[in-house]
Amino acid sequence: MAAVLAVGEFRALWVAEAQSVAGDQLAKVALMILVYGRTGSAWWAAAVYALTFLPALAGGLGLSQLADRFPRKSLMVTCALLQAALVGLMAVPNMRIEILCLLLVGVQLAQSPALAAQQAATREIFTDDALYLRSQDLRGITTNTLMLVGLAGGGLLVVGVGTSLALAADAVTFLISALVIQRWVRSRPVAGNKEDGWFHATRWVFSQRRMRVLLALTWLVGLVVVPEGLAAPLAHEMGVSPAAVGWLLAADPLGFVVGAFLLSHFVGPQVRIRLVGVLATVSVGLLVGFLLHPNLAFALLLLALAGATGAYSITVGAAFNTWAPNGLRGGAFGVARTGMRVAQGLGVALGGAVAQLTGSAMNTVGLAGVVGLMIAVPATAAWWSVQREPPSKSGYPATVTQPSAGTTN
Repeated sequence: MAAVLAVGEFRALWVAEAQSVAGDQLAKVALMILVYGRTGSAWWAAAVYALTFLPALAGGLGLSQLADRFPRKSLMVTCALLQAALVGLMAVPNMRIEILCLLLVGVQLAQSPALAAQQAATREIFTDDALYLRSQDLRGITTNTLMLVGLAGGGLLVVGVGTSLALAADAVTFLISALVIQRWVRSRPVAGNKEDGWFHATRWVFSQRRMRVLLALTWLVGLVVVPEGLAAPLAHEMGVSPAAVGWLLAADPLGFVVGAFLLSHFVGPQVRIRLVGVLATVSVGLLVGFLLHPNLAFALLLLALAGATGAYSITVGAAFNTWAPNGLRGGAFGVARTGMRVAQGLGVALGGAVAQLTGSAMNTVGLAGVVGLMIAVPATAAWWSVQREPPSKSGYPATVTQPSAGTTN
């Protein structure tokens, strides 16, 4: 990763995102502890956690397009400062739960254009496609590692320092992000055309066959996430200690980190592009193994392998951002991210409903794997087909991995 981190602008974006993600993990745990402690209501605690996802559905398609209509650096700085102010207010002791929820919605709404601008700016920074792909490997490894750390120790840290201090720390991370981006990321002119319709990027994405196939491969995560939503009933069905719930939750992101590392270091970019369909099929196919009602060790192995092969999503995301025109890249990212959030939410909700009806969490996860195969196999065939199309027909370069002049710093 040395060549990637040698690029100053990316290094600034990476540092800004990494410490912000760490703060967000603390904030999520702090909010759940705070709300449950004050209300004693599992419903309120779950509702507050859901609010960390739902605004992305509303803001992903619309607000992400701001990354194409305003200077991306200025947008990232503005959103970070806004999030710092909102989280700072959340840290005020004895804040009413209803106001906390409204502030949380505001924080998440501001995240949509900020992430879109960050993704689009990163693609602008790198002119070498192979280096850009590796930068996304580093982002995926970093983010999932921080989530694992937050999952393992976030609760203990919040209990130790208190919820208000944990939220205040998250506010500080947004301030640091704003300062780092302002200082070390270069200003660039507006990339998009303000005369384009508001959902022009959305229409463009769905008009391109290759982009539609990439979306299908990305949204398969909605089925892979089903075991996370059923971690508690899975542990109960296996007859193991409730402590195993944390292991079941950690297995997938841990596998993802390992898979991303192995792909980045041992598989060339062109091979990775060809393999995304195969890896996607294997990732969902591994869930079928839950129909065998595995013991805890075998279940953890299945989930870890599903996470490792699921690292194909980094390659898919890099290809998606590369093939999207720079002027539509923010809006196109919003389409992919919103769809992924919807798929995750529906996957968890439907998984819970099916488990309730069938009385078996393991059979539900296995069924999710069967449905995933029914989607992944034709999507893989479509992916192989579209790669054989000549650039003149598909409208895209023959491969995402052709290196160009180098990197800009």
